[in-house]
Amino acid sequence: MKETILKHTNISEEKDTRSKLVLMPKKIIWQTGYVNHSEILFKDKIMQPTLEENQCMVLKNKNNVQAALLLDFGIEIQGGIQITAISCGHSPSVLVRVRFGESAMEAMDDMEDGSNATNDHSIRDMVTPISALNKLDVGQTGFRFVRIDLLGENTELAISTLKAKLVYQDLDYLGSFESNDDRLNEIWKTGAYTVHLNMQEYIWDGIKRDRLVWIGDMHPEISTIKSVFGYHPSVPKSLDLIRDNTPLPKFMNNYPSYSMWWVIIQYDWYFYTGNFNYLQQQKSYLIELLDLLSTYVNDNGTNNLPHPFIDWPTSSNEEAVRAGVHSLLLMTFQRGQELVEILTDTQQAQRYDEVIQRLTSFLPDSNGSKQAGALTVLADLVDPYILNQNLLSNDLNGLSTFLGYYVLLAKTKANDIDGTLDIIRKYWGAMLDLGATTFWEHFDIEWAKNAIRIDEFPENGKIDVHGSYGDYCYKGYRHSLCHGWASGPTAWLSEVVLGIRILEPGCRKIEIRPQIGDLKWVEGTFPTPSGVVKVKHIKEQDGGIRTEVDAPEEIQVIRSK
Repeated sequence: MKETILKHTNISEEKDTRSKLVLMPKKIIWQTGYVNHSEILFKDKIMQPTLEENQCMVLKNKNNVQAALLLDFGIEIQGGIQITAISCGHSPSVLVRVRFGESAMEAMDDMEDGSNATNDHSIRDMVTPISALNKLDVGQTGFRFVRIDLLGENTELAISTLKAKLVYQDLDYLGSFESNDDRLNEIWKTGAYTVHLNMQEYIWDGIKRDRLVWIGDMHPEISTIKSVFGYHPSVPKSLDLIRDNTPLPKFMNNYPSYSMWWVIIQYDWYFYTGNFNYLQQQKSYLIELLDLLSTYVNDNGTNNLPHPFIDWPTSSNEEAVRAGVHSLLLMTFQRGQELVEILTDTQQAQRYDEVIQRLTSFLPDSNGSKQAGALTVLADLVDPYILNQNLLSNDLNGLSTFLGYYVLLAKTKANDIDGTLDIIRKYWGAMLDLGATTFWEHFDIEWAKNAIRIDEFPENGKIDVHGSYGDYCYKGYRHSLCHGWASGPTAWLSEVVLGIRILEPGCRKIEIRPQIGDLKWVEGTFPTPSGVVKVKHIKEQDGGIRTEVDAPEEIQVIRSK
């Protein structure tokens, strides 16, 4: 085959490693006009048109009434749909309008004046011709709901199958988490699935909008990938893409803080994989980047980095942004210095001591921001117990799905495990209560008040949670309901509750230190380069924890209480 094609054209050697899975719709939420035998869509029929097909759903437009229906596939999907058309009445073809939505109301939106639905990054609203005896693929976006409208006057369309095609990396879930709390179990799985959908050729930010490698947003995704899937080539592929497309002195994605996240991810990825050869490939860029960042550190420990940014919800709080960027900069040099030492450049690493000392001498004010405050804790700039009591434990207001992960980690440093579990149940759990099957780009706990689920239509004065809320780049239906950065609880539950901490590169030595809080028991698995580690923790009557560990013999296990 390859030799035959080469005679006529050039071949690209880039191969798509993804798989496809065909899904049938779960239910019809709404329909209008003449829609007959829609139950055919729920039969598992072949998707090949035949001349003998007589079981079809028929749409007819007559008497100025247009036929349309809204399908729910039951779960968030990355991909499109395939329609098998048998006939188009007396015409060779007809036009259909296809609208994809991450919520039912997004799929119903007309994209007219004042609408906040978009076709950004992926086309989710389109008109396409379809002919008789044809199998037509439509769409490549993130969705759960699909609305189909037959267009034109006195038209007809007979459909034998209408199925979704999920495009995904076919991966085993090597990591797992189970406990006596079903809500936490579901949150862990939802975070894992959210990241899985965003693991395409590269690691995307979102599957509907923001199908880009935003390196500053990837750290929670990498943390989840380590906990669920183990090594996957999309991680170094994404890290290298952003490096190669950002020649210094440019900053990744145009933000200095995003280049800092690249260093932090490199640190975590090396300690997880132990791949020294890959780390060596980063040496030149890593040192040049750290040297560049050091030029922005002032004598008094402050910095004058351009375009300070940590996340959108914090962006209007200038003092908090400065505190967050300062903390990230300190963590970058702490981890970057260690990586440079590992790369045997001791003299170069010693140069960063002085930068770290300067940054440590300055204490920024997080100005009431939970996200920025959490970063100051993780940079060891403030007392975690005091900040947890004064800021992080007050309420759920001000949390974000991205930097909320670092709030969880900061509360852990204050040993507030029960409080952290409570946040996860209430904040991430509220998205599940609203019908989410993946976690969202952003969420404010106030949105849940008087809101409909994403698989419902508003009635009795209730609020459309998807179309009514959002800010900055995620207003209304433009808001992504599948964003990998929101998966933090999955990584946290594996790292903290299962208690698996990596002590040496390649997971050669790990510490088992479960912090199960108010849970009665928890068990799960954690993938490592040497194989899967299995743990089980049971709370005894005296409050102690009985632990069982099964680890590959190549791994040294340290048990802590």
